[in-house]
Amino acid sequence: MAKNALIFWGGWDGHTPDKSAEVVRGLLTAHGFDVAVHESTAALAQKDLSVFDLIVPMVTMSKIEKEELNALTAAIAGGVGLAGFHGTMGDSFRNETEYQFMVGGQWVSHPGNIIDYRVNITRTEDPIMTGIGDFDYRSEQYYMHVDPSNEVLATTTFSGDHLDFIKGIVMPVVWKKRYGKGRVFYSSLGHRFEEFDVPQMRTIFERGAVWAAR
Repeated sequence: MAKNALIFWGGWDGHTPDKSAEVVRGLLTAHGFDVAVHESTAALAQKDLSVFDLIVPMVTMSKIEKEELNALTAAIAGGVGLAGFHGTMGDSFRNETEYQFMVGGQWVSHPGNIIDYRVNITRTEDPIMTGIGDFDYRSEQYYMHVDPSNEVLATTTFSGDHLDFIKGIVMPVVWKKRYGKGRVFYSSLGHRFEEFDVPQMRTIFERGAVWAAR
């Protein structure tokens, strides 16, 4: 039986949520998912979320109605998987601390904006990271407030070139965690849809989403 996934997108269009949604739809379809894609958060309150095995938010710097948020958090706590990337999951609803608690982190800065930096794999034995070594990446290097209970799979180290007072800070880039009975996966890579052309970024998200699905 095919698994069911829901992608909802919106918010700041600089993160190309509509095009990213189509890329992710293709990735999940290739794994046998039936994928529903909806613009805005409205679908969260209109649908029975318990029928989905995976939910992928693609919303940046937006707002969510309390009814919608409650439906989402209840679904994940009940066993539906949650997977996302960059600001489309890590900077979705700045006023909603329960959402941030569920995700495991919240974006707060990207010193230097689009820069070259290195991603270091910390859990090479994890199936999500198998065969992926440390790699160079060009994008926003996310500085995040993160949950210490996250199981961190990859990190990055800030050079201090753009903010000297964070030189040497090691920051999680990829993590997984639990929220109630649900699996949660997050990667801070993926500023625009074109970044899915980077094999490591694409593979990490693809594997992470499949892992998160119920």
